[in-house]
Amino acid sequence: MSVISIRGLTRTYVIGGDVEVQALRGVDLDVQEGEMVAIMGPSGSGKSTMMNILGCLDKPTSGSYRLNDKEVGGLSNDERALIRNRNIGFVFQGFNLLARTSAIENVEVPLLYTGVHIKASERYQRSKEALERVGLGGRLDHVPTQLSGGEQQRVAIARALVTKPALILADEPTGNLDSKRSDEVMALFQELNQKEGLTIVMVTHEPDVAAKCQRVVLFKDGSIIGDGAPDEVLSGLAYGVIR
Repeated sequence: MSVISIRGLTRTYVIGGDVEVQALRGVDLDVQEGEMVAIMGPSGSGKSTMMNILGCLDKPTSGSYRLNDKEVGGLSNDERALIRNRNIGFVFQGFNLLARTSAIENVEVPLLYTGVHIKASERYQRSKEALERVGLGGRLDHVPTQLSGGEQQRVAIARALVTKPALILADEPTGNLDSKRSDEVMALFQELNQKEGLTIVMVTHEPDVAAKCQRVVLFKDGSIIGDGAPDEVLSGLAYGVIR
């Protein structure tokens, strides 16, 4: 089953009233349930625009975007907000945690914006379970300054999981971490993907991070120029086959 199905997707921005910039040029992309996919590409390649559309933060100029077989590309801002809050979990490079708020309170935040009333006791229990899933069951009451960078990212991952989304979108999730913490976070993503079947799409500039995914999609100038197993796509980059 396709979690993501995109056909002929374009995104054009108008700058200064008369200059058009084509960020995406007729992209086709499918991501199956349970896949773990890395999106790579140089600055200006279209990968960030693609992630914004996948996350229902932006909508395409033309083309189709279906999420769990529901057309979402043309929905209104409010409709996309509901889809985003109920069906997509986000993990960011900068963690984006509330500084003076405990780990469990940070994880509870998305449950306040689902459009459905959830009792405080249920919010607490679901958030506790999410933190336990990422190995932080003993850090519920710690604020971000009491946690390492890797632990803060684990809180962010728990926050992404708490709504039980169809899709996890991660934007440079290891970008602020040293190599050891990066390996720990990627091991967690792999475990969530392989043992629990979560569908994960992440943007990364790091080949060693992309190599731990099942598939790499490479963007350039608004188009996909490589899509396949990590060893194939990354070796094409290394040897100049893909430019």
